Amino acid sequence: MEKLKVAVIGAGQVARTSHINHYQSLNGVEVAAVCDMNQEAARITAEQFGIQAWFDEPARMLDKIRPDAVSVCVPNKFHCDITCLCLEHGCHVLCEKPPAITFKEALRMRDTAVRSGRILTFGFHFRHAEKVGFLKKMIGQGVLGTVYAGEVTWLRRRGIPGWGNFTSKELQGGGPLIDIGAHLLDLAVYLLDYPIVDYVCATTSDRIGRKGGRGFLGDWSGETFGVEDGLFGFIRFTDGSSLQVRTAFAVNIAEKEERNIRLYGDKKGLSLFPLQMYGDEDGFLSNTSFPFDDNRDWHYDCIKNFTMSCMGKEQVLVTPEQAVYVQKLIDALYRSAETGEPEAFRDR
Repeated sequence: MEKLKVAVIGAGQVARTSHINHYQSLNGVEVAAVCDMNQEAARITAEQFGIQAWFDEPARMLDKIRPDAVSVCVPNKFHCDITCLCLEHGCHVLCEKPPAITFKEALRMRDTAVRSGRILTFGFHFRHAEKVGFLKKMIGQGVLGTVYAGEVTWLRRRGIPGWGNFTSKELQGGGPLIDIGAHLLDLAVYLLDYPIVDYVCATTSDRIGRKGGRGFLGDWSGETFGVEDGLFGFIRFTDGSSLQVRTAFAVNIAEKEERNIRLYGDKKGLSLFPLQMYGDEDGFLSNTSFPFDDNRDWHYDCIKNFTMSCMGKEQVLVTPEQAVYVQKLIDALYRSAETGEPEAFRDR
């Protein structure tokens, strides 16, 4: 069997540390080209990894190299157009998260994948953690009972990235919600099996970000800070259950960072980082810990799942329909924060 020919569009940090390196560690895979609008960046990355070809224009690369599969690692603004271009050229696509900037773009990506008959998945790599599959099965078996509430939390005390495009609304579409919060929001709704949404409401702040400053991810400029530094939201589902969302690049808390998902059921509750369950047994409170490794690089598992799916050996864990659901929630949370009104989902 010939090797799976892969190309990577975008030559930044995520391409180098989470895509190219993992493709090259897999048997039966060849990274044939790297593309970036900055041709010098494409050349440097190609030479670093021993890749024979580099380009500064995706369509030309697709026509010349004719890859089987493509990783899209560009700023969020370009996810939709480049992903659809690759799908229309007959390539399977792994697009980095979030799916896009808007719900309509995510729908277009899904529909293009359906028309082309190609695989489309997204880089929600937390989903590939072993404990997530374990927990999904336990929830399905009713271990938690009826889950009636949950919390999604990713807060940083001073974690505004001082590099890349993370503070540009035009290029990224938003701040911590669409960046780090999207990962845990995806995880939570996956575990809850995508319940029907009734409405969402949210508020945002940029008070710390606009001041400029220094954090554990470098210095940032208040003059160019164009996204929220925090979003705090609430999602109500039609079955009466709810999910709180708290995500921030910069907020005044004691810890450097707080990251977790908590789900509350009428039999047991859980905390995901680390994985623990809480309940009672025979009238006594009980806590149970599970020794899963949170230090594993789940990007590798994401790349492997995509590669095996392209080879017909697996199914992608993150589907386009699931990504559309998450993108719709992100859109609604941002709209509610902007208008100051709840965003209703019924009859949509």
